Amino acid sequence: MYPIDFLWRAAHRHPRRTAIVSPDGDLTFEALAAEVLRRAAALTRLDPLPRSRVCIGAANSVDHLLSLLAVLAAGKVWVPLNPRNGDPELRRIVEFVAPSLVLADHAMLERLAGIPAPLRPLGDLDRADGDDGDFAAVAFGPYARGGVSVEEAQAIKFTGGSTGVPKGVIQPLRAWNTNIATQIHELGLTPDDRYLVAAPITHGTSTYMLPLLGAGGALVFPEHAKPAGLLDAASEHGATIFFAPPTLILALSEEQRRAPRALPALRYLVYGGAPMRPEQIRDAQAVFGPVLCTSFGQTEAPQIITFLPPSEMTGERLGSVGRPTLLTRVAILDKSGQLLGPGEEGEIAVRGGLVMSGYLNADEETSKTLVDGWLRTGDAGVFDKDGYLFLHDRIRDVIITGGFNVYPGDVEVVLSSHPAVADCSVVGVPDAKWGEAVHAAVQLRPGMSVDAEELVALVKRELGSVKTPKSVHLFDALPRSAVGKVLKPAVREAILNLRSET
Repeated sequence: MYPIDFLWRAAHRHPRRTAIVSPDGDLTFEALAAEVLRRAAALTRLDPLPRSRVCIGAANSVDHLLSLLAVLAAGKVWVPLNPRNGDPELRRIVEFVAPSLVLADHAMLERLAGIPAPLRPLGDLDRADGDDGDFAAVAFGPYARGGVSVEEAQAIKFTGGSTGVPKGVIQPLRAWNTNIATQIHELGLTPDDRYLVAAPITHGTSTYMLPLLGAGGALVFPEHAKPAGLLDAASEHGATIFFAPPTLILALSEEQRRAPRALPALRYLVYGGAPMRPEQIRDAQAVFGPVLCTSFGQTEAPQIITFLPPSEMTGERLGSVGRPTLLTRVAILDKSGQLLGPGEEGEIAVRGGLVMSGYLNADEETSKTLVDGWLRTGDAGVFDKDGYLFLHDRIRDVIITGGFNVYPGDVEVVLSSHPAVADCSVVGVPDAKWGEAVHAAVQLRPGMSVDAEELVALVKRELGSVKTPKSVHLFDALPRSAVGKVLKPAVREAILNLRSET
């Protein structure tokens, strides 16, 4: 069983059901499967090398989705190129993975001109003609004999998060299969589900598309990607589920409060990619009702390691990311790799079918991350007595000030409780006296103001002097990655620059 087989099975079981909803017209499962197979045959003729790597650089569109599914069906390895990344980073990825082909939409064609790989418009697969004889040659098509190990790569995704150097994560076919089964089970997906494509296909949406299609559900492409357009599409097409990072959740909450839409079908509004603070969760719940939920995952274990459903997102569990999912084991390990019990903090480790094969061309980094069968996530956390996981921080983000450990997340929760604070990031800055000093960067809500010393006093009052920032720096906007995560190294650099100017 290969990931794309879930599409072929759904097309066989639900041929006349709608699979794709978009402003350009809908597609049934029968039509979707036929189009994917046709494009896969065209791709096989363009790039006959088995198991080759194909990059796709494009914004969200049905054309993007069809091309991606064709890459999977053709038995190729998908390498996403996020349009939100800078041009140097995109070129570095292409050079590093050495793809046999790069497909790009119009905007990305201009940005990728001159790369050391064959570059073609995304629409080339759409315009290519094929005949029935081509379909049998499609490696993972419905007529294929198989024979490829599920340990082979399905995708190579580059990750950096808010810390560290981006790395090429090899996601095997096995991990994608596990993700599909996990999401169908945990979310209880059915043919009546409709997923709103809000997050980029290059990231969050790619983990949801085959679970939804495999369950016989539909993917809804909105006409407009701004919060108003997303909510309009969710209302018009009866979206039951969609995934969004916290920054988008907050924007959607503001828009829904401004102009409420009827969303009677919505049952899961999943946030992930970064934490949400309790007051932000409660605000979203007040706006959308009991539909907010969360999961914990990494590119190295591509969705979902743990899951917290809406019914359990209450009280003290607002800060949890849920319990381990069906096919995944999660543990807390100490520095020597020994298992820790409930209430004991250590590094979160994961094992099971979700886990990556390793990092591309990085054996040393792989050996440090995959240890004794465990994926060492680099995240600190703790289980409570009922098995709910709580994230504390990236281990490398712990600030050691005057011999005391300070987790930035603890300070950020308090700062965010102030009504004028839209977002914040706490970092350690080199300090002659303390080794590291706690500093905070704060982004205020539009039209609001607060004195930095008031925020310092708030943290001191709530957490004591050790965790109190030596300084709070006010910014118009915090530096973020292409997927909306606050970039702590950039925050630290900005604070250091401010200090040097004073």
